[in-house]
Amino acid sequence: MRVLEKKYYIQIYRHTLPTAEDSEWVDLESLGIHPDIVQQLVEWGIVETRGGYVHFRQAVRLQKLMRLRRKLGVNLPGAAIIVDLLERIEKLQDEIDRLKKR
Repeated sequence: MRVLEKKYYIQIYRHTLPTAEDSEWVDLESLGIHPDIVQQLVEWGIVETRGGYVHFRQAVRLQKLMRLRRKLGVNLPGAAIIVDLLERIEKLQDEIDRLKKR
């Protein structure tokens, strides 16, 4: 009897996000995230809101976080940690690339 092996592949994407001016703010309602989740993330210091708006970069962070929850079933604290680590990795990779160009 032959046993079939299952193979799983993980694809890792490194997105280069568009740069935004510091004055660009996004309406939280447009992101489609439940207000209780946003409030919890604000209390944890993951994102900062101002009058129902979030900075563009924070909105991108929220979208990554929610995608981890939706696609992989990661809980909110776990998704927040993953997003933080991914951002750190991206910064380190950028620093490596910068140093290689010297």
